Amino acid sequence: MFEHQQLIAQFFGFVSLTLGILSLWQKNDVRLKQFMCGLNCSHTLHFFLLDAYPAMIAAAISALRSALSIKFRSSWMAAIFIALTIILSYPQIETWTDCFPIMGASMGTLAFFCLKGIKMRLGLLVGMCCWLTNNIIVGSIGGTLLEATLMVVNLKTIYQMWRHSQPAAALVCNKL
Repeated sequence: MFEHQQLIAQFFGFVSLTLGILSLWQKNDVRLKQFMCGLNCSHTLHFFLLDAYPAMIAAAISALRSALSIKFRSSWMAAIFIALTIILSYPQIETWTDCFPIMGASMGTLAFFCLKGIKMRLGLLVGMCCWLTNNIIVGSIGGTLLEATLMVVNLKTIYQMWRHSQPAAALVCNKL
């Protein structure tokens, strides 16, 4: 790979990192999905420049999925996007490790179309583990930092959302 192509690829990885952090700070599901759409567009370019084509396809489909999941909540839509991810990615699979972005994108799809609130974020956490593994394997510096950071930010947001949902009396008793 050309050195300048590698630098440009890593730049888009860091753009994705920034968008990812902004996305998971959102407690509003719609805002989270909007930022994730931008993140996945950036990630599509990032993985294309890294010649990681299964990840590129999964990211491109994830961008479209994120946008459509703002207006639609449907297990049928989830099934269509998961099937589309598998069908389009399958011809690009060269080793078993190429399955990690497909699994990560599929879990994100399930979370976005079928879950909400804390459950959605827990589903995204599972997908993040798959993407983290992929990013380490393909040498994505920004992507690795992205997923590791997103996991921490997501866990913090989940805790805050859970704590906010607890009755005031339970919170007082927990502090004692």
